Amino acid sequence: MTDTSDIMVISAHPDDSEFGSAGSVAKWTQDGRHVVYVVCTSGDKGTSKPDITPKQLAKIREKEQRDAAAVLGVSDVVFLGYPDQELEDTPYFRKAIVRQIRTYKPETIVTSDPYRRYIWHRDHRIVGQVTLDAVYPYARDLLAYPDLIDAGLMPHKVKKILFFGTEDVNLRIDITETFHLKLAALRCHESQITQLDIPDLEKWLWQRCQKMAEGTDFEVAEAFHQVEIFR
Repeated sequence: MTDTSDIMVISAHPDDSEFGSAGSVAKWTQDGRHVVYVVCTSGDKGTSKPDITPKQLAKIREKEQRDAAAVLGVSDVVFLGYPDQELEDTPYFRKAIVRQIRTYKPETIVTSDPYRRYIWHRDHRIVGQVTLDAVYPYARDLLAYPDLIDAGLMPHKVKKILFFGTEDVNLRIDITETFHLKLAALRCHESQITQLDIPDLEKWLWQRCQKMAEGTDFEVAEAFHQVEIFR
């Protein structure tokens, strides 16, 4: 484990980070920035196959996530081990996120947009909201968790948050040079990609990222809503 990270990506499931931010992650690591993944569940319900158990699926998906992270140059992958489809906005979950923030001390956090309307996986919504609350005020306030102080985990102020899967885009990142790594990382998630029934994954992904680049000079992009933390 590295002592600190520049960027922390907090996701509900394995593959969320690859769909949402892998091209950007690859750019950051190529620039020498340390990126850590925090994956809240192991995606143990993400299958339509009746002959696989949640425990077996979790093991498969954790390996897929580690393989994808390696493709992107991510330094650490942390699995929190919560059950898939059962994430809740609780003090315990919030504290678990605060613990990771105080451990790695990222300047930037990337996570799913909690305010996306209508069709959005509930786990994504909960992770985004809990992460936002963890960043401000709980991770930065000295007396929020005295036991974390006792454990040597001092308060930390995150500078900004990037939300992927957003309907309110204010930041587009050019991933033209790292698109191939995003594609390669996504292909590591074989258990999920095979269920999508997409005849040409590369074409589908290119068109998706091309749409995110609309209004820019980029060929393809990833889109985020960026929030600067001033307090």
